[in-house]
Amino acid sequence: MDAQSALQALHAHRSLSILTLAQPFLNEAPTTTASATNRDSNASSTEAGRDGATPTILAADLAHYQELFSKLRFSYVEQVTKERFLRAITAEQPEFVDASENAELAEKLTSDKAALKERKTEVRELVKELEAQGRQLAARYENIRLQTIQLESLPTSITNLESTVQHLQQSQMPKSTNPLLAMPLQPTLDLLSQRNDQLSAIDRQIEALREVLPHKQIEVMALQDEVSILNAKKIKAVEAAKEARRRRENGGMGDELEERGRWLRGVDSSLRSMLEV
Repeated sequence: MDAQSALQALHAHRSLSILTLAQPFLNEAPTTTASATNRDSNASSTEAGRDGATPTILAADLAHYQELFSKLRFSYVEQVTKERFLRAITAEQPEFVDASENAELAEKLTSDKAALKERKTEVRELVKELEAQGRQLAARYENIRLQTIQLESLPTSITNLESTVQHLQQSQMPKSTNPLLAMPLQPTLDLLSQRNDQLSAIDRQIEALREVLPHKQIEVMALQDEVSILNAKKIKAVEAAKEARRRRENGGMGDELEERGRWLRGVDSSLRSMLEV
């Protein structure tokens, strides 16, 4: 069976209603009057005309039929009582009941009422179980209905997707010569995971270098200070070398003139001190 046939089989379901669900039991029960048959047929046609039933509709139907059956039971008891009373008073030999028979009948009614109460309790528990099962079945039925709607839309969606994929394959640009761009999905995902791991390792290295960066900056500043000192010494040494070279080029006269100048300055200061000038 293909998918379309299965969907059609799912659509060929019976509507959920009180009468349709109880149809097997109604077929077994004999119909008493023509009016009851007419009522059942009218209700069945009304229920069959519905597109579908929800738990709310089923609950409303159940409440309606419970009320209807209660009225029918009262009417039945009333008719039976009237019939028995009329038979009793119109019979050729009326039935006379004494106190012992009344007591026996009262005792029987008491036991029958107790048994009936017990049966009602059992029926009430059974109804609760049936209600719980009915709610579960209604939820499952609704879920199946929604899934059926989704399944109906799947063939169209698949066809549209296949046409879209075919159109994209036809309209795509020429394939690249790079083998990494023509890899299948799983190898591409593996390569992407590998590259992500590499990026994570690089990020960790960058974070470690950022932590070491302040200490390195302090070391660089200390080295810059040392370089500045060395540059100053270098400048002084270069100037001293230039001065020595200049002196050598002047044949040593610069040193004698400097020494003579110091002597003259010493003599001048001595004379000034002596003369108190």
